[in-house]
Amino acid sequence: MEITFHGAARNVTGSKHLLRLNDGTTVLLDCGMFQGLGEQTDGMNEHFGFNPKKIDYLILSHAHIDHCGLIPRLVKEGFEGTIFCTSATMDLARILMMDSARIQMQDVEYTNKQRAKHGQPLLEALYNEDDAIAAMRLFKIVDYHQEYAISQRLRFKFTDAGHILGSAAVHITVFEDAKETHITFSGDVGRYGDLILKSPQTFEQADYILLESTYGDSLHKDIGPIEDALLEVIKETCERKGGKVIIPAFSVGRTQELLYALNSLELRGDLPDVPYYVDSPLSEQATKVLKDHPEEYNKNVQKVLQVDADPFGFKGLKFIESTAESIALNDDARPCVIISSSGMAEAGRVKHHIKNNINNKKNTILMVGYAEPGSLGGRLARGEKEVHIFGEPYQVNAEVRSIKSMSAHGDYEDLLHFLACQDPAKVKKVFLVHGEYEVQQHFEAKLKEKGFKNIEIPYQHQKVVLE
Repeated sequence: MEITFHGAARNVTGSKHLLRLNDGTTVLLDCGMFQGLGEQTDGMNEHFGFNPKKIDYLILSHAHIDHCGLIPRLVKEGFEGTIFCTSATMDLARILMMDSARIQMQDVEYTNKQRAKHGQPLLEALYNEDDAIAAMRLFKIVDYHQEYAISQRLRFKFTDAGHILGSAAVHITVFEDAKETHITFSGDVGRYGDLILKSPQTFEQADYILLESTYGDSLHKDIGPIEDALLEVIKETCERKGGKVIIPAFSVGRTQELLYALNSLELRGDLPDVPYYVDSPLSEQATKVLKDHPEEYNKNVQKVLQVDADPFGFKGLKFIESTAESIALNDDARPCVIISSSGMAEAGRVKHHIKNNINNKKNTILMVGYAEPGSLGGRLARGEKEVHIFGEPYQVNAEVRSIKSMSAHGDYEDLLHFLACQDPAKVKKVFLVHGEYEVQQHFEAKLKEKGFKNIEIPYQHQKVVLE
């Protein structure tokens, strides 16, 4: 049995891990899109490193684009197997993949206009909406804690990972060479004490663990609650300076956390009286999906529901749907808050909002989660004074701020908590995935302090034989 790491290997996007049994059965864990890796991004998304026609099954941990975003291309290139996931993940993956297809077509059209002006060759989208629709026909729902037998030699079950709606850690049991081997893939691990979702669940002893490590060297420590941090930024920008707050936010998870926090400000009578726009049709759809799955809410949200039927809605909130409405926001000089995707500011409407507001020192660009260092969001968070947007240079005159504690990824204390149910002496190897290499090296030391002795940080396309 062997596993090959085709993505999220010494970086945080493109999650793809291919398990091959001795009898030739192949299981792909996630099929994510690479994001924010500069000029090499397109090439990495165009070439899997394996033949999609020869993959038998796909198990999807959750619906973020860096975990599901290349499924339509996988199907386009010949994959015909079953895609296993939770119910909420299927609902979210449907809208995310369709949205990704639309954004690709729109961005390629916009970029090609610029390239044509300079005599450059035109680009082609990775996939279209028809490819996404074809992919959805292969999905099969498996509930949390339901042990599902793929074959006599292979079974798995999901536990709640607490990262986003429907997110799961994957626990695989392989019967091979007269023995059982237990492999856990963490997917992305959420926070303990998340605003909306339940905490990550414990799981049975594993022989091998593929563990995400996005924040393996960080603690999410902000001064005061998230609501107070948002309130301070909005009052400073909108009320004192008369500017706009632009918030790049992932449509799934982060946007709903922001809405919940803003709703909490309204419930306590502190919400500033300015317009609040969610400029992302996908975010509106994702919010509706979240409302359709109240079983995922933690106890605190359940209590809020007793006094507020809609914990994600408040006075002054408007969802923007059409492109014309989105463009009109740029001509409206009034102070406001604009929440728009994508979270790394690499694509979608938020890129246009940043382009149109980055030169004005009255405005604030508020980062509320992880951004790949090479992405536009990462460059802004790093404090660069000039950035390129759609190929053109822009001076960063707007203030750039961040609320680190809003990450849906657990910090190193959360990750260690996630592993606390394991006996380190019984774990043959921990593979650190989904993290920057330097961060992973720091986290490796922390794992060794906890007794995990055999730790590997695989590189892109590395193949490892499991005992």
